[in-house]
Amino acid sequence: MAAMTAAHSISHGVSHSTATRRRGIAPIALILLAASALTACQSTVTSMDTIRLDRAQGSEQNIASLTSVINANPQDPEGYNVRGSAYGRAGDFRRALDDFNRALQLNPQFYQAYANRALVYRNMGKPVEAANDYNAALQINSNYDAAYIGRGNIYRQAGRTNDAFNDFTKAIQLETTDGRAYHGRGLILQSRGQHAQAIDDFSKAISLSSTSPEPYNGRGVSYVALNDDENAFADFNHAIELDDKIAESWANQALVYERRGDRARAAKSYSHAARLDPNYKPAKDGLARTRGGA
Repeated sequence: MAAMTAAHSISHGVSHSTATRRRGIAPIALILLAASALTACQSTVTSMDTIRLDRAQGSEQNIASLTSVINANPQDPEGYNVRGSAYGRAGDFRRALDDFNRALQLNPQFYQAYANRALVYRNMGKPVEAANDYNAALQINSNYDAAYIGRGNIYRQAGRTNDAFNDFTKAIQLETTDGRAYHGRGLILQSRGQHAQAIDDFSKAISLSSTSPEPYNGRGVSYVALNDDENAFADFNHAIELDDKIAESWANQALVYERRGDRARAAKSYSHAARLDPNYKPAKDGLARTRGGA
């Protein structure tokens, strides 16, 4: 029930980029949204690889500029990868796929383009195609941390938690600087009741992405499970400060109020969560429990 945001890289980068090879990550990060659940003191990601739309990326001016680069170098796969990334962030997935397909026709070894296309497939509700692309990226570059993280997210949401755990751990062993690896592994540890270890992973995710609310929500959930309501409350409040449009954060805050016996404040926060997401069951259930005390 806690909300969580994560980052997936959609590359505008160059396949031969020194920085890309050194870090094993694409240079342009997309902020992704994921959801965590708190009902049973456990958080779960429901959309870990959802592109946060940025209409400016798909503006007529930006696309025209990128198209001029492609026209000047029509056999360079990098230009198509860059424009495909812009289309992806603009929510124009069909054109994004067209560009990534062209980039891969020109350079079948372009593993970043495979990972970028995988993210678009995720957003199109095609996890099998996405997993195939992550596999292809890893066949080309077995040290590409972003592909392990992306594939781990698919495995986790498919219930293949052991495979997901192994992928997140592999990315961590590769010294990834992408906090999603620690967050994803933390969620699995949390689901296994290993809350102290989960808190360690969420804390590492926070150190790598301190402005993302998701790891704060995730860590707060484990604090609740350990009856550390004070630290949980601080984490949920900070998640709200970072992004006050996430229903899970408000429902998590409400749960702490409820545990404290403050039914009025709990009802208020549950109500706010329900307004943000009318279909969010923990908010509706919590509101039903506490409304009478408001």
